[in-house]
Amino acid sequence: MTDVQAKLETHFEDQPLVPVIVVEQAEHAVPLGEALLEAGIRVLEVTLRTPCALDAISRLRAALPEAVVGAGTVVTVEDYRRVADAGGQFVISPGVTPALLDHGAGNPVPYLPGVATISEMMLGYEKGYRRFKLFPATVAGGVPALKAFAGPFPDVRFCPTGGIGQKNMTEFLAQPNVFAVGGSWLTPSALVRDGDWAGIRTIAAESLAAARASRQ
Repeated sequence: MTDVQAKLETHFEDQPLVPVIVVEQAEHAVPLGEALLEAGIRVLEVTLRTPCALDAISRLRAALPEAVVGAGTVVTVEDYRRVADAGGQFVISPGVTPALLDHGAGNPVPYLPGVATISEMMLGYEKGYRRFKLFPATVAGGVPALKAFAGPFPDVRFCPTGGIGQKNMTEFLAQPNVFAVGGSWLTPSALVRDGDWAGIRTIAAESLAAARASRQ
């Protein structure tokens, strides 16, 4: 594992849940982040799915220095650069490209490549990557796939995302090669739109407690 990916590991230490956040109004970013921090979740993945996503990242970085704020849905090197310029602390992509793998290798803003097959994972492995996002996790084979990956690649660990929720997260977290799981269930879009930060805090706190209990 490279030094940069070791930095990624530090970001996710004791953080088994990664909220996949869609911010439609930049002013929602900070109160949403505060609700998640109050629930015990400090790693925040803001997806680049809305025009205000980069602004949201900048606001979160300025207001919540104790949080680890990064970006998801990064699909080009230019996206990667814009996230770094906004202050993002990590980058996650839904898939991999040679350009992204090359740009992320040694980049001070660590990169978690998304993979769906063992061949895609091997492209990253060849360049020194040992931490990956499995996406879409349930479609890409779920727990059986993770168990199959563990045989030939015992030093690789994953953050499965896609199709994961409060009901099945512990099944994934029970796998030795899973360091965290990601999902949008932690920040339901309806609650974000309504500004129901208490509701989000409750969902996040209950989910985190269950996740940590499953690993004891």
